[in-house]
Amino acid sequence: MEKPACPQKNPYKIRVEKDKSYFWCSCGLSQKQPFCDGGHKKAGIFQPVKYLANSDKEVFFCGCKITKHKPFCDNSHIKF
Repeated sequence: MEKPACPQKNPYKIRVEKDKSYFWCSCGLSQKQPFCDGGHKKAGIFQPVKYLANSDKEVFFCGCKITKHKPFCDNSHIKF
């Protein structure tokens, strides 16, 4: 698998908690999007991206998996 799967084109709006770690799925195979559930083990080359929240807030995790600013949406989904 060279390219990640695209579970959805739009970002996932998630409320994160300060000092909590989140592991964003980079392969698109997780059944618990946008977070990793180990599905990348089937894909081989992909690894989850750790995000440590520095405050309680809402963030937009990438859903298309082609962002240049992992794990966040950078509107790359608009291009396809």
